[in-house]
Amino acid sequence: MASSSLSTILFLFLFLFTSPSLADTSITPATACTPTPDPTYCKSVLSSDGQTTLQNHGLFSIKQSLNHARKFAALVDSYLRLGSSFSQSTIRALEDCQLLSSLTTDYLSNSINLLNSTDFDTDDVQTLLSAIITNQQTCLESLQESATGSTIQNSLSTALLNDTKLHRVSLALFTSAWPHSPKKHKRGRLRPGRKLFSNLGREISEFKSRRRLLQSSTALDSVVVRDIVVVSQDGSGNFITINSAVAAAPDNTNISDGYFVIYVKAGLYQEYVSVNKTKKNLMMIGDGINQTIITGNRNVVDGSTTFNSATFAVVGEGFVAINITFRNTAGAVKQQAVALRSGADFSTFYSCSFEGYQDTLYTHSLRQFYRDCHIYGTVDFIFGNAAVVFQNCNIYARLPISGQSNTITAQGRTDPNQNTGTSIHNCRVAAASDLAAANGSTKSYLGRPWKQYSMTVYMQSFIDSLIDPAGWLPWSGDFALSTLYYAEYNNTGPGSNTSSRVTWTGYHVINASSTASNFTVSKFISGDSWIPASGVPYVGGLL
Repeated sequence: MASSSLSTILFLFLFLFTSPSLADTSITPATACTPTPDPTYCKSVLSSDGQTTLQNHGLFSIKQSLNHARKFAALVDSYLRLGSSFSQSTIRALEDCQLLSSLTTDYLSNSINLLNSTDFDTDDVQTLLSAIITNQQTCLESLQESATGSTIQNSLSTALLNDTKLHRVSLALFTSAWPHSPKKHKRGRLRPGRKLFSNLGREISEFKSRRRLLQSSTALDSVVVRDIVVVSQDGSGNFITINSAVAAAPDNTNISDGYFVIYVKAGLYQEYVSVNKTKKNLMMIGDGINQTIITGNRNVVDGSTTFNSATFAVVGEGFVAINITFRNTAGAVKQQAVALRSGADFSTFYSCSFEGYQDTLYTHSLRQFYRDCHIYGTVDFIFGNAAVVFQNCNIYARLPISGQSNTITAQGRTDPNQNTGTSIHNCRVAAASDLAAANGSTKSYLGRPWKQYSMTVYMQSFIDSLIDPAGWLPWSGDFALSTLYYAEYNNTGPGSNTSSRVTWTGYHVINASSTASNFTVSKFISGDSWIPASGVPYVGGLL
């Protein structure tokens, strides 16, 4: 990492561990602001807070962030009320910002509630504050993509940039004031009388008769079920469209009440599906990869933003997808075209396939897990700023447009205090059939730094010969090469040799298992506390 990042870490170590009682120590704004990205701006934020402890300074800043977020959301709403005078591309960008600003106010409110409680998981708050900064960046990118009119773009961009400075201060103060202390609790508790898959009887008979549902019938046996509905295009189920089934799901259910299960029978579903923030703990199960297919073709060339080009988009917490293909058929010439976008905390994808070209899978924000999945694409086809682990997945690079190179990942961390990054563990990286048939005319890379603090790690994975010996590709000049964190640990295969890899300051070959273990399911995404509820298998540590 960059020397500035190392100096910040050293300061935090001395600051946090040389004081006997951090919460009770009197801390001036100037001292509190020292480890923040912009100490001068931070001091201006805290100058009138009247607080004397680091934690109170942090809580004050987060409350200020919430006030600013509400004002920004109101500004976006005011522009949308004038929608008839704007182009469709402008309206799409404003709708992206409206959704993102709504989520931001929720995350800030939730963070304040957690900090005011007697016991909370620091990972939860850091995750929410990290996602807020990601939301800001995404809104800005949608405005830039849409060629929004200068008045709107200037007004919103200025507000976004100013608010992002404040949100970064809030995140930095939080990480200073509350030392990392993840809890070992499980996500929710089973309430008496809840139904399990294993004892649903007649309600689950069709699932049990289809062995493709999961690789073993026991995987779902312990999953708690609230209700189950069936989607079938022939009219034999409860619904004929996926969207109608999602709309029927109850709002804001707790995981202790069980999953609302949507069984989507085999078929080609040409619909754009959105699982909004109120549709929590929804489990969607298909008949298998290439059997249950959800497909669309939205793309940036034809007027979508990258964010709203997704065939399937989910922000509802606790979403689980099993045995489904998510597809965007726009093709390589249409540039950014997302098959699936997830900004859902505790989202899990098992035995699914994601098919596209550029920007196939948008792991937008919060905590996510992918197991036994297939991901196909060309340019930056796994991208975003979630804390995400891919385990036992097949990652296939396809044949891009002539003259293009393939880049598997484009991770989007913009702040060193964000607890985000992409971990690829025990996966297989190979050429798809069309790229393999091209006989090596395309260069392929493990990733490139989309944002300044981009973080990606490949561990214990098989990397085939399609990967260029350099391994990684710059984004533009020397941008982010000293501030990113890219690493490889104990990979195998003809493309895994690190002797000719890039020599960037931010690139590392990990030799110690203790370092690599920081990017495992148990440590990186606290998976032990939430994945078991889904019934999806996983390995918590290294192999």
